[in-house]
Amino acid sequence: MPDKSSEQGKTTNLSEADRKVVAGIQSGLPLVSRPYAEIGKAIGMPESEVIERVAGLLKRGLIKRMGVIVRHHELGYRANAMVVWNIPDEKVSELGQCMGCFEFVTLCYRRPRRLPDWPYNLFTMIHGRNREEVLDKLAFLVRRCHLQDITHDILFSRRRFKQRGAVYQPVLEKFSSV
Repeated sequence: MPDKSSEQGKTTNLSEADRKVVAGIQSGLPLVSRPYAEIGKAIGMPESEVIERVAGLLKRGLIKRMGVIVRHHELGYRANAMVVWNIPDEKVSELGQCMGCFEFVTLCYRRPRRLPDWPYNLFTMIHGRNREEVLDKLAFLVRRCHLQDITHDILFSRRRFKQRGAVYQPVLEKFSSV
């Protein structure tokens, strides 16, 4: 079990400059050719320092990863399906790598089964302009990765939820007096 005091210690060791960088990146990077320069301008820091501080936060494990949130609907993709797979455990890595190499598979990750009701252990997200396109991509994926004998279910989205990344500022404010 992780030592909570060491986790809190990591958080309280944030300098004011690190706090500014976290606040500057938590709502997403600006869509410009030099996003770290733009963030630096907003928080009064050179681009190189912003980059160094982000790298340091990643190295220290205070930021686990940075990713992209794509707003598919705005790009014309109106159909979204989470395809859940019941893959033999010894084949999950191999088949997950096969599925994940296709550009139309935007997420591909393993999760534990929740038996007896939920036998699925691999999840993939496929987006398309309509349901038929999603189903065509799924059929292609099944053929290319030899998934014909793998049980799966297709869960089409019925509504769209707000998409955003993690927010850290409230956590940081908690430690601001340290």
